Amino acid sequence: MAEKSENSRLYERVARAISASIISGEYAVGQRLPSERDLALAHSVSRPTVREAIIALELDGLVEVRMGSGVYVIAATPNDGRAGETDIGPFELLEARRAIEGEICALAAARIEDETLVELRELVETMRGTDVDRAEEADRRFHETIARATQNSAMVASVEMLWNARARSPQYRLLSDKAHGAGIVPRQEDHMVIYEALATRDPDAARAAMRQHLSNVMEAILAATEVHEMEQARARIAAHRQRYAV
Repeated sequence: MAEKSENSRLYERVARAISASIISGEYAVGQRLPSERDLALAHSVSRPTVREAIIALELDGLVEVRMGSGVYVIAATPNDGRAGETDIGPFELLEARRAIEGEICALAAARIEDETLVELRELVETMRGTDVDRAEEADRRFHETIARATQNSAMVASVEMLWNARARSPQYRLLSDKAHGAGIVPRQEDHMVIYEALATRDPDAARAAMRQHLSNVMEAILAATEVHEMEQARARIAAHRQRYAV
Protein backbone atom coordinates (compact mmCIF):
# COMPACT_ATOMS: atom_id res chain seq x y z
CA MET A 1 0.00 0.00 0.00
CA ALA A 2 1.30 3.45 -0.86
CA GLU A 3 2.41 5.51 2.15
CA LYS A 4 -0.15 8.13 3.13
CA SER A 5 0.72 11.77 3.61
CA GLU A 6 -1.58 14.77 3.80
CA ASN A 7 0.84 16.90 1.82
CA SER A 8 1.42 14.60 -1.13
CA ARG A 9 -0.58 13.81 -4.22
CA LEU A 10 -2.01 10.34 -4.62
CA TYR A 11 0.04 9.51 -7.72
CA GLU A 12 3.20 10.72 -5.95
CA ARG A 13 2.60 8.23 -3.13
CA VAL A 14 2.23 5.42 -5.66
CA ALA A 15 5.34 6.57 -7.54
CA ARG A 16 7.35 6.63 -4.29
CA ALA A 17 6.21 3.13 -3.38
CA ILE A 18 7.17 1.71 -6.79
CA SER A 19 10.45 3.64 -6.72
CA ALA A 20 11.26 2.14 -3.32
CA SER A 21 10.62 -1.34 -4.73
CA ILE A 22 13.00 -0.59 -7.61
CA ILE A 23 15.72 0.79 -5.34
CA SER A 24 15.41 -2.22 -2.99
CA GLY A 25 15.81 -4.60 -5.89
CA GLU A 26 12.30 -6.04 -5.74
CA TYR A 27 11.98 -4.89 -9.36
CA ALA A 28 15.38 -5.37 -11.00
CA VAL A 29 16.80 -3.47 -13.95
CA GLY A 30 15.45 -5.06 -17.10
CA GLN A 31 12.39 -6.46 -15.36
CA ARG A 32 8.88 -5.57 -16.48
CA LEU A 33 6.64 -4.02 -13.84
CA PRO A 34 3.31 -5.67 -12.99
CA SER A 35 0.43 -4.67 -15.22
CA GLU A 36 -1.29 -1.34 -14.73
CA ARG A 37 -4.37 -3.19 -13.48
CA ASP A 38 -2.34 -5.17 -10.92
CA LEU A 39 -0.57 -2.04 -9.69
CA ALA A 40 -3.91 -0.27 -9.32
CA LEU A 41 -5.23 -3.15 -7.22
CA ALA A 42 -2.06 -3.39 -5.14
CA HIS A 43 -2.13 0.31 -4.26
CA SER A 44 -5.93 0.67 -4.09
CA VAL A 45 -6.01 3.44 -6.70
CA SER A 46 -7.46 3.97 -10.16
CA ARG A 47 -5.64 3.11 -13.36
CA PRO A 48 -5.31 6.82 -14.30
CA THR A 49 -3.49 7.36 -10.98
CA VAL A 50 -1.11 4.51 -11.84
CA ARG A 51 -0.61 6.08 -15.26
CA GLU A 52 0.37 9.35 -13.57
CA ALA A 53 2.78 7.51 -11.27
CA ILE A 54 4.43 5.76 -14.22
CA ILE A 55 4.87 9.12 -15.95
CA ALA A 56 6.64 10.45 -12.85
CA LEU A 57 8.93 7.40 -12.76
CA GLU A 58 9.60 7.82 -16.47
CA LEU A 59 10.65 11.43 -15.93
CA ASP A 60 12.97 10.26 -13.14
CA GLY A 61 14.64 7.85 -15.58
CA LEU A 62 13.66 4.75 -13.61
CA VAL A 63 11.35 3.13 -16.15
CA GLU A 64 10.73 3.02 -19.86
CA VAL A 65 7.31 2.55 -21.43
CA ARG A 66 7.43 0.18 -24.39
CA MET A 67 4.17 0.31 -26.26
CA GLY A 68 2.85 -3.14 -27.00
CA SER A 69 5.01 -4.72 -24.32
CA GLY A 70 4.86 -2.99 -20.93
CA VAL A 71 6.77 -0.80 -18.49
CA TYR A 72 10.38 -1.85 -17.85
CA VAL A 73 12.86 -0.84 -15.14
CA ILE A 74 15.89 0.80 -16.77
CA ALA A 75 17.75 2.19 -13.73
CA ALA A 76 18.08 1.37 -10.04
CA THR A 77 18.26 5.01 -8.94
CA PRO A 78 16.61 8.19 -10.23
CA ASN A 79 18.35 10.77 -12.42
CA ASP A 80 20.89 12.77 -10.38
CA GLY A 81 20.28 10.41 -7.46
CA ARG A 82 16.90 11.83 -6.42
CA ALA A 83 13.32 12.09 -7.60
CA GLY A 84 12.62 15.04 -9.86
CA GLU A 85 10.07 17.80 -9.72
CA THR A 86 6.41 16.82 -9.57
CA ASP A 87 3.27 18.86 -10.06
CA ILE A 88 -0.46 18.41 -10.56
CA GLY A 89 -1.09 15.10 -12.31
CA PRO A 90 -2.63 15.16 -15.79
CA PHE A 91 -5.74 13.18 -14.89
CA GLU A 92 -6.41 14.94 -11.61
CA LEU A 93 -6.14 18.22 -13.51
CA LEU A 94 -8.67 17.03 -16.12
CA GLU A 95 -10.98 15.87 -13.33
CA ALA A 96 -10.83 19.33 -11.73
CA ARG A 97 -11.38 21.06 -15.06
CA ARG A 98 -14.42 18.89 -15.77
CA ALA A 99 -16.04 19.90 -12.48
CA ILE A 100 -15.08 23.58 -12.51
CA GLU A 101 -15.35 24.45 -16.19
CA GLY A 102 -18.68 22.66 -16.50
CA GLU A 103 -20.26 25.08 -14.03
CA ILE A 104 -18.46 28.04 -15.56
CA CYS A 105 -19.83 27.14 -18.96
CA ALA A 106 -23.37 26.94 -17.54
CA LEU A 107 -23.08 30.42 -16.06
CA ALA A 108 -21.54 31.76 -19.26
CA ALA A 109 -24.54 30.53 -21.23
CA ALA A 110 -26.78 32.87 -19.23
CA ARG A 111 -24.50 35.90 -19.60
CA ILE A 112 -22.63 35.57 -22.87
CA GLU A 113 -22.72 38.46 -25.34
CA ASP A 114 -22.99 38.24 -29.12
CA GLU A 115 -19.47 39.59 -29.68
CA THR A 116 -18.05 36.83 -27.47
CA LEU A 117 -19.91 34.20 -29.47
CA VAL A 118 -18.30 35.55 -32.65
CA GLU A 119 -14.88 35.27 -31.01
CA LEU A 120 -15.57 31.69 -29.89
CA ARG A 121 -16.70 30.66 -33.37
CA GLU A 122 -13.49 32.05 -34.86
CA LEU A 123 -11.42 30.10 -32.33
CA VAL A 124 -13.25 26.90 -33.22
CA GLU A 125 -12.45 27.49 -36.88
CA THR A 126 -8.79 28.03 -35.98
CA MET A 127 -8.68 24.49 -34.59
CA ARG A 128 -9.69 23.04 -37.95
CA GLY A 129 -6.86 21.79 -40.18
CA THR A 130 -4.05 23.70 -38.48
CA ASP A 131 -0.81 22.80 -36.72
CA VAL A 132 -0.83 21.48 -33.17
CA ASP A 133 0.67 24.58 -31.55
CA ARG A 134 -1.92 26.91 -33.09
CA ALA A 135 -4.73 24.52 -32.22
CA GLU A 136 -3.53 24.26 -28.61
CA GLU A 137 -3.35 28.06 -28.31
CA ALA A 138 -6.85 28.40 -29.77
CA ASP A 139 -8.03 25.72 -27.32
CA ARG A 140 -6.75 27.66 -24.32
CA ARG A 141 -8.19 30.94 -25.58
CA PHE A 142 -11.55 29.25 -26.17
CA HIS A 143 -11.81 28.09 -22.55
CA GLU A 144 -10.54 31.37 -21.12
CA THR A 145 -12.99 33.33 -23.28
CA ILE A 146 -15.87 31.29 -21.88
CA ALA A 147 -14.66 32.09 -18.36
CA ARG A 148 -14.60 35.82 -19.19
CA ALA A 149 -18.16 35.52 -20.52
CA THR A 150 -19.31 34.79 -16.93
CA GLN A 151 -18.25 38.34 -15.99
CA ASN A 152 -16.88 36.84 -12.78
CA SER A 153 -13.21 37.59 -12.14
CA ALA A 154 -12.81 34.70 -9.68
CA MET A 155 -13.92 32.24 -12.35
CA VAL A 156 -11.55 33.79 -14.88
CA ALA A 157 -8.70 33.42 -12.38
CA SER A 158 -9.68 29.79 -11.71
CA VAL A 159 -9.53 28.81 -15.38
CA GLU A 160 -6.25 30.66 -15.91
CA MET A 161 -4.79 28.86 -12.89
CA LEU A 162 -5.84 25.47 -14.26
CA TRP A 163 -4.29 26.16 -17.66
CA ASN A 164 -1.11 27.56 -16.09
CA ALA A 165 -0.87 24.39 -13.99
CA ARG A 166 -1.21 22.32 -17.17
CA ALA A 167 1.60 24.27 -18.86
CA ARG A 168 3.82 24.05 -15.76
CA SER A 169 3.42 20.36 -14.93
CA PRO A 170 6.27 18.20 -16.31
CA GLN A 171 3.96 15.18 -16.00
CA TYR A 172 1.30 16.84 -18.17
CA ARG A 173 3.90 17.94 -20.71
CA LEU A 174 5.21 14.39 -21.13
CA LEU A 175 1.71 12.96 -21.40
CA SER A 176 0.77 15.68 -23.89
CA ASP A 177 3.81 14.85 -26.05
CA LYS A 178 2.78 11.19 -26.05
CA ALA A 179 -0.80 12.10 -26.97
CA HIS A 180 0.31 14.39 -29.80
CA GLY A 181 2.58 11.63 -31.08
CA ALA A 182 -0.48 9.38 -31.21
CA GLY A 183 -2.41 11.99 -33.21
CA ILE A 184 -4.49 13.46 -30.38
CA VAL A 185 -5.21 17.16 -30.99
CA PRO A 186 -7.93 19.56 -29.74
CA ARG A 187 -11.29 18.20 -30.91
CA GLN A 188 -12.89 20.81 -33.15
CA GLU A 189 -16.20 18.92 -33.05
CA ASP A 190 -16.41 19.01 -29.25
CA HIS A 191 -15.76 22.74 -29.19
CA MET A 192 -18.45 23.31 -31.78
CA VAL A 193 -20.99 21.50 -29.57
CA ILE A 194 -20.01 23.77 -26.66
CA TYR A 195 -20.31 26.84 -28.88
CA GLU A 196 -23.77 25.83 -30.09
CA ALA A 197 -25.00 25.30 -26.51
CA LEU A 198 -23.72 28.73 -25.55
CA ALA A 199 -25.28 30.28 -28.64
CA THR A 200 -28.71 28.96 -27.58
CA ARG A 201 -28.13 30.36 -24.06
CA ASP A 202 -28.92 26.95 -22.57
CA PRO A 203 -27.02 26.50 -19.26
CA ASP A 204 -27.83 22.78 -18.91
CA ALA A 205 -26.72 21.99 -22.46
CA ALA A 206 -23.59 24.12 -22.02
CA ARG A 207 -22.64 22.35 -18.80
CA ALA A 208 -23.21 18.94 -20.36
CA ALA A 209 -21.23 19.83 -23.49
CA MET A 210 -18.22 21.04 -21.50
CA ARG A 211 -18.24 18.04 -19.19
CA GLN A 212 -18.55 15.64 -22.13
CA HIS A 213 -15.71 17.38 -23.94
CA LEU A 214 -13.33 17.00 -21.01
CA SER A 215 -14.44 13.39 -20.49
CA ASN A 216 -13.61 12.79 -24.16
CA VAL A 217 -10.17 14.36 -23.67
CA MET A 218 -9.47 12.06 -20.73
CA GLU A 219 -10.62 8.96 -22.61
CA ALA A 220 -8.62 9.89 -25.71
CA ILE A 221 -5.44 10.41 -23.71
CA LEU A 222 -5.96 7.16 -21.82
CA ALA A 223 -6.43 5.29 -25.09
CA ALA A 224 -3.46 6.95 -26.77
CA THR A 225 -1.09 6.09 -23.92
CA GLU A 226 -2.43 2.62 -23.16
CA VAL A 227 0.33 0.07 -22.54
CA HIS A 228 -0.90 -3.28 -23.81
CA GLU A 229 0.63 -6.01 -21.74
CA MET A 230 2.53 -8.75 -23.56
CA GLU A 231 0.50 -11.49 -21.89
CA GLN A 232 -2.74 -9.92 -23.07
CA ALA A 233 -1.46 -9.79 -26.62
CA ARG A 234 -0.30 -13.41 -26.46
CA ALA A 235 -3.63 -14.50 -25.00
CA ARG A 236 -5.53 -12.83 -27.83
CA ILE A 237 -3.29 -14.48 -30.42
CA ALA A 238 -3.68 -17.88 -28.76
CA ALA A 239 -7.45 -17.49 -28.61
CA HIS A 240 -7.52 -16.46 -32.25
CA ARG A 241 -5.47 -19.48 -33.29
CA GLN A 242 -7.61 -21.84 -31.28
CA ARG A 243 -10.79 -20.43 -32.78
CA TYR A 244 -9.63 -21.04 -36.31
CA ALA A 245 -7.67 -24.24 -35.71
CA VAL A 246 -8.64 -27.14 -37.94
